[in-house]
Amino acid sequence: MNEHRLARALADLTGSSLAAEIASEFVKIRRDCATKTLERASPGKFVERFVQCLQHIASGKHEDMPSIESYLTAKVEQESALPEGLRLCGSRIARSMYTLRNKRNIAHTGTVDPNSYDLAYLHQGAAWIMAEMIRNSSGATMEEAGALIELVNAPIGTLVEEIDGTRLVHANASVRVKILILLHSWYPAYVDLEDIQAAIDHRDSKSTSSRLSELRKHRLIFGTPQKGYRLTSPGYAAAIAEIARLQ
Repeated sequence: MNEHRLARALADLTGSSLAAEIASEFVKIRRDCATKTLERASPGKFVERFVQCLQHIASGKHEDMPSIESYLTAKVEQESALPEGLRLCGSRIARSMYTLRNKRNIAHTGTVDPNSYDLAYLHQGAAWIMAEMIRNSSGATMEEAGALIELVNAPIGTLVEEIDGTRLVHANASVRVKILILLHSWYPAYVDLEDIQAAIDHRDSKSTSSRLSELRKHRLIFGTPQKGYRLTSPGYAAAIAEIARLQ
C-alpha cells in the first residue's frame, strides 16, 4: 500500500498535509490487521484526521485539536457543504470507530489487545472512508481513482496467526524477516527462544539461532537464549518497513 499515492489523490480535497496524515494512519491500520497487532493510537488518530478533513472540506480550515465526539455527534450533519456520503455515512462510521477505540481497550498501551473482529471492523471502516474520500476528490483521474478504491478495499494477507497460544508467521520471507515480524507482534515483550523457533522454522533451529545472533549483533533485537528476545527501537522500525513491503 503506497501512502504517497493515496495522499496525492486526496490532496485536492483536503490539502496536502492532511492528505498525507490520513493516508499514513490508514496504512498503519492495514499493517496492524496483517500482523494481528494494534498500535493503539492509530484508530483514534485516523478518526481525528478524518474530522479535520471534514472541517477542511466544509470551510477550508480545520482545528489543530478538534473535539471529536462533539463534532461527530452534534455538528457534522449540519455541514451542508460536505458531500452527503461523507457527511452522513462517513461521519457515523467514524463515530463507531471512535467508540471502539475508547471502549474496547484500544486506547492505551498495556491493556488487553482487541479481538480480531474489532481490528477487522476498524480496517473496513477506515477503508470505506478512504474510498469515499477518493471518490469525492478531483485529484486523480477516473482510472486512478478506481484503482485506488480497489486497492484500499483489497483483502489483507495474514502475516501472523495465533493457534493455541502459538503464533505462526505465514509471510513468504526469509527467516530474518520472519523473526522481525514475530517480535513486532509481541512488542515490547520478550519472546522465548522456543516460541520463536516454533513460529519461524521448526525444521531448522540452527538457522533460526544464527539469524537471532545476527540481529542481536546489529542491535535490532535484544536478549539472550535464556531470557528470550525483543525488538530494539531500530528493530521495531525495521520490522515495520518489512511489513509495509510485504503488504
